[in-house]
Amino acid sequence: MNKNYFQIIRGGINTTFQDQGRKNLYHIGIPFSGAMDNRNYLLANNLVGNKSEAPVIEFAYQGPLLKYFGKKINIAVTGDVNFKIKRNSNEINGKCYQSITIENGDELDIISTNKSVYGYLAISAQLKLKYQWSSCSINTKANIGANEGKKLEKKQEIDILKINKNLSNKKLNYTDTRIEKIRVIKGTNFDYFSENGKKIFLEKEFIVSKLSDRMGMRLEGSKIENIINTNIKSEGLIKGVIQVPADGNPIIMLSDHGTIGGYPKIGVVISADYDKLVQLTPGSKIKFEEVNLASAENLFRLYELETQNLISQI
Repeated sequence: MNKNYFQIIRGGINTTFQDQGRKNLYHIGIPFSGAMDNRNYLLANNLVGNKSEAPVIEFAYQGPLLKYFGKKINIAVTGDVNFKIKRNSNEINGKCYQSITIENGDELDIISTNKSVYGYLAISAQLKLKYQWSSCSINTKANIGANEGKKLEKKQEIDILKINKNLSNKKLNYTDTRIEKIRVIKGTNFDYFSENGKKIFLEKEFIVSKLSDRMGMRLEGSKIENIINTNIKSEGLIKGVIQVPADGNPIIMLSDHGTIGGYPKIGVVISADYDKLVQLTPGSKIKFEEVNLASAENLFRLYELETQNLISQI
């Protein structure tokens, strides 16, 4: 029996398998990982009829070039992404947020993201992947997850165990918008910083630096003054927490973050704004706005309702 698979012709810049990540492993130094932009991850899976927790291919900036061999299969790309399908001698411009049928010999060229960082490719099938701690999410810093914890490279193959039976075409009228401000709650060490430092954090603009990846996002701007201690005993960290090292430039912990750290924590990005945060490219301006815990919880409920509403439209 002939197998169904994708051959990787170009791996892209940072192409990995991701799902919803690993839970309850902080005590052994393992962060959640998982898709950086959860909404686009969920939409991709639902567009091809997968279960919401199924693995997808996440890519940053430039995506992979894949050639398909096998029976007809559906794919969907989400995010702000430029891609094409090459069929024989023809090129078809791809459209995000809709399922597309791929045939034997077709090439899928994910050229780039547009003014954003991450995009997602879902395949209407069960993929042959290795799981660790109930997740296939790749953490390249720790070398855990599918593909031996490494990003996808040229000449590898993505094997398909079973293609979904339902290949009906689905579409969503959705535009992935940017956010004006990133909302935060106060961190546990908020009072370590001077009044002027707090004012800078909540009123001044910062620039996303080139030193940003799935582990963390470094910001540049006016220095945030610490008046107590620039180092503390290492404490547990969570996704979205904002640390301020001795140089006064904030670092936001992202999905592959270390689970402990010794820099004071001035704030935490609320969960409702995390998807928008991770899509900010180097050079983007970022401004924070403080909200209280009750508001953060309400905003997250609204975010979840909006996401489920989008899924129901597919």
